Amino acid sequence: MVLIDHQKCIGCGRCEADCVAENIRLEGGKAVCEGPCILCGHCVSCCPAGAVSIPEYDMTEVETFDKDRFSLDIDRLLYTIKARRSIRQYAPKPVEREKLERIVQAGRYTATGGNRQGCHFIVVQEELSRFKEIIWNGIESTEKSAEAIQSALKRFVNMRERGIDFLFRDAPAVLFIAAESPVDAGLAAQNMELAAISQGLGALYNGYLVYAANMNPEAREWLDTKNKPISVCMLFGYPRVSYSRTAPRRTADVRWR
Repeated sequence: MVLIDHQKCIGCGRCEADCVAENIRLEGGKAVCEGPCILCGHCVSCCPAGAVSIPEYDMTEVETFDKDRFSLDIDRLLYTIKARRSIRQYAPKPVEREKLERIVQAGRYTATGGNRQGCHFIVVQEELSRFKEIIWNGIESTEKSAEAIQSALKRFVNMRERGIDFLFRDAPAVLFIAAESPVDAGLAAQNMELAAISQGLGALYNGYLVYAANMNPEAREWLDTKNKPISVCMLFGYPRVSYSRTAPRRTADVRWR
């Protein structure tokens, strides 16, 4: 529900013009909101008088727009994207809680289709050893999986017996995104990776662990996925390897019309 304080409303019409659902109109020089609303918050953001609020959200988190803080240098951004690497070697050091919280914030504020905000984030670090036990036991006992995937997971079990953790990569933190929309989860994951990089952390997208968790009822219950499928898994930690230059990529497959 959107609330409009008529004592603050100056009747500028910005909220009416930017309402996605076209539910806001001016009456007697004041904004009025009626009808179904997806609670996207555009009206809150565009109101110059701070007259709009959404009780379902924590309004203390709303910040005044600062164009200097909002601006990003495109060359630095592209370089960061170009220089990022998928990290498969991690230092034996836990990730600070505040850094993980910032990563979650990056996912939380990522755009979602229809403003669903349906991503459920599960961060595993303190109880990672217990979770690993659940996953490994599930891999060794299950027979319900695609043959190719199951073959790879069984290979990981054999490597683990030789002291090589090919599935978890010895990362100190694992983060899952459970969501009905894999697109929403993927969008959130990309922002979360950038948030990790900006704090000196490394990340790795782990599709095998997504599969291993989804096929394991005990793992899904332990993670408490809220009956949503796990769409993304990311490993986080401090890199134990450094890189001297960026890696090459294919020429962009793009058509300009």
